[in-house]
Amino acid sequence: MLIDTPTDRPDPAATTTATATVTAAAPTARDARRRHEDAPDTAALFARLASLEDGPERDAVRDELVTAWLPMAHRIAGRFRDRGESVEDLRQVAALGLVKAVDRFDPARGAFESYAVPTVTGEVKRHFRDRMWALRVPRRVQELRNKVRIARRDLAQTPGSPEPSPAALAAHTGLTEEEVGAGLEALESFSTLSLDAEMSPDDDGYSLADTLGAPDAAYDVVVDRESAKEGLRRLPERERTILYMRFFEDMTQSRIADHLGISQMHVSRLISRSCARVRADAMGRRTTTAHRGHA
Repeated sequence: MLIDTPTDRPDPAATTTATATVTAAAPTARDARRRHEDAPDTAALFARLASLEDGPERDAVRDELVTAWLPMAHRIAGRFRDRGESVEDLRQVAALGLVKAVDRFDPARGAFESYAVPTVTGEVKRHFRDRMWALRVPRRVQELRNKVRIARRDLAQTPGSPEPSPAALAAHTGLTEEEVGAGLEALESFSTLSLDAEMSPDDDGYSLADTLGAPDAAYDVVVDRESAKEGLRRLPERERTILYMRFFEDMTQSRIADHLGISQMHVSRLISRSCARVRADAMGRRTTTAHRGHA
C-alpha cells in the first residue's frame, strides 16, 4: 500500500521558482545564439577608451579593441569573395573600416556591432566602387549592375533554369529593359582588355587595336572649308577670281597677271591680302562657335 506523504509531492514553491528561473534564462540563451562568435564583449574596453586622453595607453586599448573585433571584419570581407578581388586585399579593406568604426564609436549610442557592421560593409563596397573598376563608371550604372547581378542570381537559383531574359530581369527588379541592358553591359565591363589582346585564335588573327578606328584628317578639311566659305563670299569679285585661278586652276601668278592685265607683284599682294582676310574671318567664327559651345 502506497502512502502519499508530503515529501513525495512536488513543492509548489520550488516548482514556481524553477519555472521562473528557466523562463528568465531562456531569452538569455536565445540572445547568446543570435550573437556571432566573433562579437566579443568589449563594453568595458570602449568605456575605458572614451575616458583616456591621446597617448600610449589609449593607443594600446585601441589596438586591443581592433584585434578583438578583427574576426568580424574578416567575416564581412568573406561575403565579397569571388568578385575579382583577392580575399587578403578585402580583409585589409575591412580592417581599415574596422579601425574607422573603433575611432568613431560612441559607447553611449548602443552596441558596437550594430555600428561596426554597416561601417565595415560600406568601406568594402566603396573599395569596389572606387578602386576596382579599370575605368571610372558612373555610380548610377554601378547600382544598376548590382541590381541586375542580384536578380540574375535569384532567378537562376533553380538547377537547370535558363539564363533569365532582360524582360524577366526587368520584371524582377522593377527596372526598364534599357536600364537592365546598361546593367548587363556593366557586368561585362568590370575590367578592360589590353589593346594587344588577340581577338581571333587563327594564326593570322588580329588584336583589339586593329579593330579601332584612326583619326580622319578629312574632317579637319571639311571644318576648315566650311569656316572659309563665308570669308570667301565677302571678298571682292576680282580677288575671288584670282584665288580661284591660283588654287583651283593651278595657274601661276604670272599667267594670272597676264590674264587680268596687271603686274605679277600686284597679283602676289592681292593673294596674300585675300588669304589673310579669309583666315581672320574663319578664326573669328571658330572662336565665336567655341564660346557658344561652352555657354
